[in-house]
Amino acid sequence: MMRKIQVDLDNISSADGGKGKFSTVCADRIDLLRARSDILTGKDKALMKMYLEKGSTFAQMAQLAGVNEATIARRIHKLMRKLLDGEYITCLRNHVRFSPLEQAIAKDYFLEDCSQKKVALKRNVSVYRIRKTLRKVQELVNSN
Repeated sequence: MMRKIQVDLDNISSADGGKGKFSTVCADRIDLLRARSDILTGKDKALMKMYLEKGSTFAQMAQLAGVNEATIARRIHKLMRKLLDGEYITCLRNHVRFSPLEQAIAKDYFLEDCSQKKVALKRNVSVYRIRKTLRKVQELVNSN
C-alpha cells in the first residue's frame, strides 16, 4: 500500500538546509507556476490555486470535485507542464507575432484543451483557420 504524503510547497528544502541549487530551482518554479496560473480560467485556475497557494492534497480536491484522486493528480501535472513550457507559453513570449484572434485560438486549443472544431465554433472561424494558426505556433515552437 502506498503512503500519501503532503508537501508544504513553501517550505521545500534540500539536504543542505535549503541553501542549495535544488531548493532555489523548486522555489523559482513554484513562483513561476503561481504567477502563470493567473492565465488559467474556471476550474483549472481554482485547482491550481488550491494546490499551489492553499496546499490542498489531491484527495481533498478530488473529494470537493467529486472525482477520483488520480484524475485531479493528472490534471494538475498536465497544467503544470503547460504552464512551465508549453506551446501557449511560447505564444505569450512571442505575442507580437500573433493577432489577438490567433492568441485566443492558441489559448483555447493548447491551454483549455478544446478540439479544433470546438475552437472554430467558439471563435466563429473555419477549421482551416484554426489549423493554419496551430501550424504557425508549431513552426515557432520547433524553431526555438
